[in-house]
Order: sequence, then structure tokens, then C-alpha cells
Amino acid sequence: MYLDSEKKKEIFAKYGKSNTDTGSSEAQIALFSYRISHLTEHLKLNKKDYSTERSLKMLVGKRRRLLNYLKDRDIERYRSIIKQLGIRK
Repeated sequence: MYLDSEKKKEIFAKYGKSNTDTGSSEAQIALFSYRISHLTEHLKLNKKDYSTERSLKMLVGKRRRLLNYLKDRDIERYRSIIKQLGIRK
């Protein structure tokens, strides 16, 4: 499995407040970004996997909604997570 509990704890520790902080927007955005990158690599090899393509589109939408929420609430946190993950140019 590409995403086990140890990898999740590592992501939450790096981007959240602690390794058990699963609810903060930054931690969720980081987790979604990791999953998006994995699914993108999968789809490069399996072009006709339409169920994975749908899952990828739904994940991108979830991440976009979380980023919009964070941008409306706290622009500095938004800018820091964008810079850390390298999502925008």
C-alpha cells in the first residue's frame, strides 16, 4: 500500500501541528496533494483507468475547496501551505 499509517503520521507531523493533527486544513491539503501525485503517476501508466480518473478529479475538487476555505479565513496560512507544497507558481 502506498499510504500506510506511518506515512500519514509523517505528513501530519510535517504540515500539521503534530503527528496526530488530522483535522487542520494544512494537514488535509498535504495529504490530498500526496494522494493526487500518486494517482497522477498511476494514470500516466494506465490511461484507460476511468474510475481512478474520477477519483483524482474528486480529490482535486476537495483540495480546491479546502484551499478556498483557507484563503478566505487566513491568507497567511494559505500562502505558507502553497509555498511548502509548491502547488502554485
